[in-house]
Amino acid sequence: MNGTPVMIGKLTRLPLRDVWKHEALDFTMWLEENIEVLNDALDLNLSNAEREKTAGAFSLDLVAEDANGSPVVIENQLEKSNHDHLGKLLTYVSSIGAKIGIWIVAEPRPEHVTAVSWLNESNAAAFYLLKLQAIQIGDSDPAPLLTLIVGPSEEGLEVGKKKKELSERHLIRRKFWTEFLEYAKTRTKLHTGISPNDQNWVGTGAGISGLAYNYSLTQHGATIELYIDRGKGAEEGIKKIFDQLFAAKAEIESTFKGELEWQSLEGKRACRICKRLKTGGYRSEVEHWPKLFEEMVTTMISLEKALSPFVKGLKKTEFGA
Repeated sequence: MNGTPVMIGKLTRLPLRDVWKHEALDFTMWLEENIEVLNDALDLNLSNAEREKTAGAFSLDLVAEDANGSPVVIENQLEKSNHDHLGKLLTYVSSIGAKIGIWIVAEPRPEHVTAVSWLNESNAAAFYLLKLQAIQIGDSDPAPLLTLIVGPSEEGLEVGKKKKELSERHLIRRKFWTEFLEYAKTRTKLHTGISPNDQNWVGTGAGISGLAYNYSLTQHGATIELYIDRGKGAEEGIKKIFDQLFAAKAEIESTFKGELEWQSLEGKRACRICKRLKTGGYRSEVEHWPKLFEEMVTTMISLEKALSPFVKGLKKTEFGA
């Protein structure tokens, strides 16, 4: 049995300027009176929208309130997104201490989509970028179609948190190595030719290709080591070097005045002879760094003294190349 045919209209997209001829006088005024359109698009609870609020020398398109009564900045643009309007949005949000910034545009450029995503990673405020279209079905009145292009998310906040932690880690490590190397050169010339970096280690050559005296750091620990790595394909030669040094283990540890870790790192192309310290790492309180500096340098001096005669002995063999 056939039912009554369903009448389906044709959706037409209209030029925005045919619906709202002037951005401020027409669209912004309309949105002020119809703020629920944004609530539907963003699942927010905005109210009390007002036009032409000031932020210093600037005038905001719209300022509304969220469910907590906090200000929400709304910047409108009936054209392609541009840097000028993005700058205005950021200026307004920061000027009035808003926690939400909404940018409505006719056409979002890819670089601005990326920029808004990046802003949301900072967790300083929640930013929404929406695309505005005007539509009509048959002979109906024009209607707005707001599409969320990018907004805040838990994933974005987590990415931002990790980026912040990574950036902070790099800054702390550079500060640590800068101060450490200044101290180290007052005790030994071994590492005077190197510069601080933001990595988790610094080192200098031991006089033979592929051998280096390194300091390495973790958040709460430090390691002093002779690291042996002559590149991919040289595993057999590296094993021979390690074995030759290991044969002198008793004498080396006697001179060092303590036990060392002899890590052959089976299955890897490198190996190491090291001493781990538990005094602290780069996350230790800054006032504790000098004690760690002293222990690290003292340990390195002892390690280099104990290993140096045997490393020099390698030069007389095929390992010296």
